[in-house]
Amino acid sequence: MEVYLNDKLVNVVVVRKNNKNIYFRFDENLNLVVTASKYVSLKEIKKLIDRNSKSLSKMLIKIENRQEKEKEFWYLGRKYNIVFAEDADIEFIDGTIRCRNEMVLKKFIQVQTKDIFNDEVRKMKEIIETPEFKLRIRKMKTRWGVCNYKNMTITLNSELIKYRKEMLRYVIVHEMCHFYQHNHGALFWQMVERYYPNYKEARKELRS
Repeated sequence: MEVYLNDKLVNVVVVRKNNKNIYFRFDENLNLVVTASKYVSLKEIKKLIDRNSKSLSKMLIKIENRQEKEKEFWYLGRKYNIVFAEDADIEFIDGTIRCRNEMVLKKFIQVQTKDIFNDEVRKMKEIIETPEFKLRIRKMKTRWGVCNYKNMTITLNSELIKYRKEMLRYVIVHEMCHFYQHNHGALFWQMVERYYPNYKEARKELRS
């Protein structure tokens, strides 16, 4: 089955599971994956897609934008062209990064990510009093950060190195506040706003 979203023909993959609800998501190939019970007909699924076409179109645009950004090289909120040269260490020249090879560049980003993330966490610890916790950094597909208050760890998405430092600070504040408020209720957002007043703008930027 195929449907039109954003004036594009999108392939629909139906996955049958023993669940009561119907779930929509897009895979890496931009197929619309529909998880539904075997009792839900393709005709019913098509009606649900048509009924939710507006929200599905927004979801598709968001994923397309993210995939496009992943093809480009972004560092701390700025896009760079990459030039490989045997005689070059890491050099930033206007909108270009010159370096020896891809491995050198990858190592540089790994080191910078660790140093910058740890430094920003240290700065926020001076502002927000939290229990002692361990910082972990890894690439995550669906979350910018995770606070495990039981294990006393905060995990940050390494992809944040592509964004402005202000976005990293927001995610750190967000996760640190979870040590005190374990859900996303009103008290949680009041606490986030106290330490990061422009949190709504940051959330919007990270969702784009």
